[in-house]
Amino acid sequence: MTGPEDNPFELGTDGPSVILVGVDGSDTSLRAGAYAAGLARRQRAHLVVLYVAPSYSFSSMLPGVAPLVLQASEELAEQLRGLVDEASAERGVSATFRYAHGDPYTEIRRTAEEVRADAVVVGASSRAGYRFTGSLAVKLVRAGLWPVTVVP
Repeated sequence: MTGPEDNPFELGTDGPSVILVGVDGSDTSLRAGAYAAGLARRQRAHLVVLYVAPSYSFSSMLPGVAPLVLQASEELAEQLRGLVDEASAERGVSATFRYAHGDPYTEIRRTAEEVRADAVVVGASSRAGYRFTGSLAVKLVRAGLWPVTVVP
């Protein structure tokens, strides 16, 4: 039998002190962000908002497309950063915005470990293909490293 000392997740607090939310600009991710902000405000927790730009194989793109894709990701990141700054100031929530490139599951997991997140919040996937391959939320829940809230 394993005890609490065998689980590195338990940080020994009465509630979350760091909440990580993944956003990508979709409606569900923005709802997840709003939910996480409210939770952070009520719990007096620090909110870490992470946008993970998808990683593309630029070698397979047509010439001239890669810079446009990178520019679009940068612009979305700046818009999301602005939303986070504005909403955190309005609601009195301590928040940090982070921007990464790569696989969302890998980056959320890496960031959660780095910031010692007590909870992870993500929006439900609206893509039909995830019924077969598994959504980001399902992968995070299966990892069993943090409480995961999936916002519809």
